[in-house]
Parts: sequence; C-alpha cells; structure tokens
Amino acid sequence: MTVLRTTVPSEKTAQWWRDSIIYQLYVKSFADSDGDGVGDLDGVTAGLDHIARLGVDGIWLNPCYPSPNRDGGYDVADYTRIDGRYGGMPAFERLLAATHDRGLKLLMDLVPNHCSDQHEWFQQALVAAPGSPERDRFIFRDGRGVDGAEPPNNWRSTFGGSAWTRINDDPGDAQWYLHSFDSSQPDFNWQNEQVGQMFDDVLRTWFDRGIDGFRIDVAYAMVKHAELPDLADPAGDNPYLWNQPGVHEIFKRWRKISDSYGRDLTLLGEVWLPPADATDYIRAGELNQVFYFDLLQQPFEAGAFRLSIAETLAGLKGVDGVPTWTLNSHDVHRSVTRYGLVEAEPMNSPDVNALRTRARGPVDVELGTHRAIAATLLVLALPGSVYLYQGEELGLPEVQDLPEDTRQDPIWARSEHAEYGRDGCRVPMPWSASGRSFGFSADDAVSAPWLPQPAWFADFAADRQQDDPDSVLAFYRRALHARQQLDQAADLEWLETGREDVLAFRRGAISCVTVFDGCSFMPPAEWGALVCSSLPAVDAAERWLAAGSTGWYAV
Repeated sequence: MTVLRTTVPSEKTAQWWRDSIIYQLYVKSFADSDGDGVGDLDGVTAGLDHIARLGVDGIWLNPCYPSPNRDGGYDVADYTRIDGRYGGMPAFERLLAATHDRGLKLLMDLVPNHCSDQHEWFQQALVAAPGSPERDRFIFRDGRGVDGAEPPNNWRSTFGGSAWTRINDDPGDAQWYLHSFDSSQPDFNWQNEQVGQMFDDVLRTWFDRGIDGFRIDVAYAMVKHAELPDLADPAGDNPYLWNQPGVHEIFKRWRKISDSYGRDLTLLGEVWLPPADATDYIRAGELNQVFYFDLLQQPFEAGAFRLSIAETLAGLKGVDGVPTWTLNSHDVHRSVTRYGLVEAEPMNSPDVNALRTRARGPVDVELGTHRAIAATLLVLALPGSVYLYQGEELGLPEVQDLPEDTRQDPIWARSEHAEYGRDGCRVPMPWSASGRSFGFSADDAVSAPWLPQPAWFADFAADRQQDDPDSVLAFYRRALHARQQLDQAADLEWLETGREDVLAFRRGAISCVTVFDGCSFMPPAEWGALVCSSLPAVDAAERWLAAGSTGWYAV
C-alpha cells in the first residue's frame, strides 16, 4: 500500500484553528502522577509525547479549577486558579510551557452558564435578602402555591428532577434558584452586568497567562427566556433554556476581547443544535468554531452521514468561522460502543441528546471498532477542525457495567438510578497491560483510581498497541499524519458510487470512500491508488474496500 509522507507536528500560526486536530483531556482520568487516584496536570505533561506523536495540533483541558466536583469539575468554585488536586498553578505553568515547546496549542474549558454552589457569589446570595444585588447575579424567583412551596415554573433539569431548588423552608423567604443541571450548579443571570464583567476578567486572566483559546460549555444556554414561562409538556424539550437571541451579544463581546490580543486565539462553542442553528454561532464577529454534534448523533448509515454533512456544509456559506467535528467526548458513549450496539435497551431521559448518544445494551466490539475507525477516517477528510477524546486512539469501548456504588455522575442520582449517566466514558486510561491500575497510577499508589477499571482494559492498553502496526493506535497515527497532506482549502465534492451504502467525496487530490454495509466496493480507477485505509484492502491490488471501512484514494 502506498503511504502518504508523514511529518512531525509543526506549529501552525495564521488561523491554526481552521483545520486543527485537538486532543481532549478529561484530566482526572488521563494519568495520575502523585498516586492519589486522580489524574493531574503533571500526568498530562508526562503524557504529552504520546499525544504529540499522534499528530495533533493541541490539547483541550476539561475543567481543572477549584471545585467540589459534584459534576466532574463543571461546578466551578473559582474560575481563575487551578485546583490543588491537579497540581495547582505550578503544574499548569509546567504543562503550558511543555505544550508550547512541542508546538502544540493549549485550550481551557470555560463554564459560563452556571457555577458551583460553593462559589463566593452564590454563598453571598444565600444569606442575602430577596431582591438583593447578590441574588440578582443568579436566577432567583418566588415559589408558587401556599407559602411558595411550589417551584416558580414546571421546568425540568437536564439531569433529571426539577430545575429549581428552594433555599430554605422559611415562609418569609420562599425563593427558589434555577439550575439547568444539578442543584449544586446555580445558573448565572446574564442580564446582570456584573456577570458579564466577571467573565470578561476570566478570559483576560487566562489569555494573559498564555493559553490559546477556550472551549465554552453549553455555549447556547446562558440566556433564558425573560418570562420563564411554563412548558406545555414538562417532559419534552425546553426551548426557553437554550438558543435565546441574547446569547450572541455575549460572544460578540468575547470575540472583541480575544481579537484584541493579536495572537490568533480561538473560541469554540459547545452547541447541541441542528446544523442550521449551530451555524449562527460562527458568523463574523462571534465564535471562531462550533461543535457540529449532529454527525455524532447519527447511526452508522451512509444516508444519515451524507445528510448531516451536507446540511452542515450548506449552512457555512457566508460564515466566517468553521465547523468542528467530533465522534467522542466526555458526555457520550464511546463510538466503538455506539456503532457496535447490537440491541438497545429501553431508555428514558429528559435530555434528548442522551437518547441518541448514550443507549445501552450488548455490543459487538469488533464490528464497533471497524465502524468507529472508518467514521474517524471519514471525518478527518472533512473541511474544518476535528476533536479527539482521550482513549479513542486505543479503541476503548464504553464501560457499561460499573458497580452502582462507584457511579459519580449526578445524572445517576437525580434520575433515581433510571439513567446511568456518563461515568462509563470517563474511566481512567489503561497505559500498561499489567499493574494495579494499568499504569494510570504507580503500582505503589496510595489510592485506587477514582473510577474502577475493568479487567478487560488490559487488552486495550497503550503498551500493547505501541509497536503493533495493526493496532487502533497505529491507525490513528497513520491517519492523523496523512491528514497533514490534505489540501485544507479544497472544497468538498460529492462522488457517485452507484450504491446507497457507499459514501464518497473528493477534496483536492484525495477521494474519501466509506463502505457502510453490504459487500466490498471497488472505486473507479480514475480516483487513484489507495493511500490510507481504516482496514487492510481485501485484494492484492489494494483497491477493494471491505464493508465497515474507509479509504483515501489519490491520483
């Protein structure tokens, strides 16, 4: 097989984010350097060569700020420091320097919709009077019914249960506060100018320290419908929580701040909206990038993939920013499990995205692996940036059978154990096939990993795959280095295959072909030779693609 020339990662400068590959780090599950069972920033620094060798352009750190960790760090108590459990600011400075020394970018996670109930502002609000300036930083409302004992409206939390919590049972203070997620995460009131000013300062603090951008958590959620109206169907989707017009003014303000640094920084929004709506967030003067989660939510079917990609690209006309593709994250079941799911169990969740991305059931791991890496190679050929999630380069499946008493996702408790949540994609990484924690911590570590690892993790350990040319890890390295040879300025042109289960498109000199189902497929000779594939070709001439595989062809 002809292999495209490989290179080491080179530092990108002008608008590097337009075609970047970023490696997402769920810090507490990557590597534990001090033996307390929790991953930390020095562990990330120690693993940077593994990340850089993949051929990525940068890393994104999930929240590592001071936090009670009721929701994996997305309940932030202080936005301007690094939590001591992750090594504090000294460890951050070491990581930032080591990242930039390798020509990589470093992005932080920004959580502006809500904070921890331990945040100084919320603690002040709890002891302040109704109508006070302290409470106005959040969304407090009087309760309904006798003595205000009923919530202000019928909204449900995305994690289950009511979206409102009453602060006490005092009839003289019957106020409740809004939390779109866990009760430990009160929503900010973005109509209050102090909130905007605080986050302006947060952006400047981290940009001054030298980071290269932010991924913005639930970026479409900060502004709520002003009247907080009841829902006709409380169990359905809540359009009043998301995608309100005022949110765009926040991003225009932040874009002016990031542009003022003259360093080509990026702002990336987590926006769980259809492609046409997500595009609104990357218009001129707003965010640089937006996640297009629509593709992640599709079944492994040619028609579904084509429609999702086509709708995304169609909405980009006249837009300044770029789409960001991903197939895995800390919030969804791993792609090996999603694409290999044999039969989905019944599921009930107020989160419509969870219904599409966290189904449980028996899994054909081999089938799921073939499909997952085929989908990855297809995504790497698309215009825009791509985000990888730690562990996908090892082909890790979802851990579905965690002991119930070890589960820590608040979804598990708030749903009264009806929904299992997201712990299964957050289990600490297996670095070695042996050892008490598969190399996540030292064998003499004081504490076990914060989530238990299954015995079968040994089969996916990095050291077993390191020198195996047929491993998933070897595939990721080949595929990401091959992507460096793509003409990123080239438009996407759909190609006819004559089969509904085969999807093909051309970008520049590369034709990308994915066989989703059915029998193997032979592309036309004029598409060129096979230069990269997710599975070995099925013929001696190295042109036939097997079902559940993707290949790149070049003239």
